[in-house]
Amino acid sequence: MMARLHKLARELGWANALLYLLARVLRGAGIQLYRYYFVAQHVPAADTGRGQGKRVDVRPVAALADIPWGYPRPRDVLAQRLRQGSHSLAAWREGELAGFLWYQFGGYLEDEVRARYRLASPRSAWDYDVYVHPRLRLGPTFARLWQEAHRRLRARGVRWTCSRISAFNPGSLRAHARLGTVRLGSATFLVLGRHQCMLASIAPYLHVSASPGSLPHLTFDTDALERALPPSTQEPPWLSDSP
Repeated sequence: MMARLHKLARELGWANALLYLLARVLRGAGIQLYRYYFVAQHVPAADTGRGQGKRVDVRPVAALADIPWGYPRPRDVLAQRLRQGSHSLAAWREGELAGFLWYQFGGYLEDEVRARYRLASPRSAWDYDVYVHPRLRLGPTFARLWQEAHRRLRARGVRWTCSRISAFNPGSLRAHARLGTVRLGSATFLVLGRHQCMLASIAPYLHVSASPGSLPHLTFDTDALERALPPSTQEPPWLSDSP
């Protein structure tokens, strides 16, 4: 047990390791505990990795009919995402679905707990559910998905993508660290039936609800992050909206 705890602490940090173990105990009583980090990733000003993954074909998903049967997500969840206004890219390799990612403008309605994320800046988008088939995760699929996503986001004037990651998922934490993400805040949710309590590092900080229609709204503004970027990655003045 102690060896397991020390391993978790190395991967997650002591606080998250203890919360993870608590979450497993609470699950047996029908109580769900989630802890999230909210992060932002800068959209590069130009394409990177050209020439890689030429056998990976990345195409947009415009409708439910474009999503093949066997897609590893429930159809009703996918339909709800499209109704919410989400966009998706799917990567194909030799006719086989190799991976996908989803993104949305303006904000996002969380599908794991009751929460809505709002993006204050029109230069930002919300990305979520990035997936690559397990046997292709060492290949170029992940890079090709993001290369095409960044190309499309740049065309919309997007400078940052925001997302939430589980504080209990060491693989996701490592992947986002490699991408050079900036942490925007954190939130912990405790859910029992229709009752939910949120404690967050950002406004509204504390939210308690007992009905599906009651949910916290968390706002993320990436414009302040622009000032922290190296000069070489900032927009030339003629591309800025500033007078």
